[in-house]
Amino acid sequence: MRLSHRSAVDPFIVMDVMEAARAAEEKGREIIHMEVGQPGTGAPRAARERLAAEMEKGPLGYTVALGRPDLRAAIAALYGEWYDLDLDPGRVILTSGASGAFILAFSALYDAGDKVGLGEPCYPSYRQILTAMSLEPVGLRTELSTRYQPVAEQLSADLAGLIVASPANPTGTMLDKAALQSLSDASRTHGISLISDEIYHGLQYGDRAVSALEVTDDVYVINSFSKYFSMTGWRLGWMVVPQDHVRSIERLAQNLFICPSHASQIAALGAMSPEGRAELDEYRLTYARNREVLLQGLAGIGLTGVAPADGAFYVYVDVSGVTQDALSLSREILEEAGVAVTPGLDFDKSRGAGFLRLSYARGTAEIEEGVARLTRFFAGRG
Repeated sequence: MRLSHRSAVDPFIVMDVMEAARAAEEKGREIIHMEVGQPGTGAPRAARERLAAEMEKGPLGYTVALGRPDLRAAIAALYGEWYDLDLDPGRVILTSGASGAFILAFSALYDAGDKVGLGEPCYPSYRQILTAMSLEPVGLRTELSTRYQPVAEQLSADLAGLIVASPANPTGTMLDKAALQSLSDASRTHGISLISDEIYHGLQYGDRAVSALEVTDDVYVINSFSKYFSMTGWRLGWMVVPQDHVRSIERLAQNLFICPSHASQIAALGAMSPEGRAELDEYRLTYARNREVLLQGLAGIGLTGVAPADGAFYVYVDVSGVTQDALSLSREILEEAGVAVTPGLDFDKSRGAGFLRLSYARGTAEIEEGVARLTRFFAGRG
């Protein structure tokens, strides 16, 4: 049986690293996980208790395709709290993870063959989902001087779309309001449909993250319960779209997904409660401590070429002075130091061989041990 040409997407290297780490653990080794982009914590207690109580009341059937109205209203209220925006809950659409939101957004905004711009380095699944949907990802080379974020001057009318992320994966860098405004204005000028990935909002360590909705309503904003809300495996995300796009998204969602997980929606309501939020804010304090531990540790090793780690829970570090084969280096680190890290090739095909991404989303003791092992590893290389 033949396979389609569009199915020939690249693997997600971090998943291969996770598998290698799992195999090492199966042999009895203790591995420090700094490769995976997920919190080391689970859903907050309030989320679990809300779901357990609801399950006792009866079966959980389908919800409407756009998701439970009470959860959509709670999300809209969050935009008032975080960004002082009066958001109509009718514009909020619950999705099967942020990945489901990207599939819906790409389906609604772009036609086969359209070109969509991505600032590189970037989350690799953007590129692979676009390819699988017969769209053409176009890498926009970014620089440290622009915080590894695209700039308006890189946009042109041959692009049908642009995806920006703030805080970004793998760098953790953020776009301020002026930068978002500039990209939004340039997108409008060139007829580009803009998508803003905001799944790491709530995880920032200086200035607050700015939503693209603060500068324009002519945008698709995508978010998730996976990161700040610590619900990765629950596979629940959301998107905010212009009012006149809601029905188009609804029709797509009805046919592609029927509805997001009802159980996850109930748990999310618990996570958004005051009790849930209090627990989640404690997690963020842990990440802030971990961030300082990792940045200080890398500086001690001599790895000072890091992207400004404004938010999320990653440090993207330049190791080109050590190697131009970060994939082999990551394998050596796993084998010799017992630390799983992600090579930059996942995020940037042209320059990623000189970079590593390190996640600090686990407990502080684990990050401290990981830094100690990395320090010994690099000291041993002379």
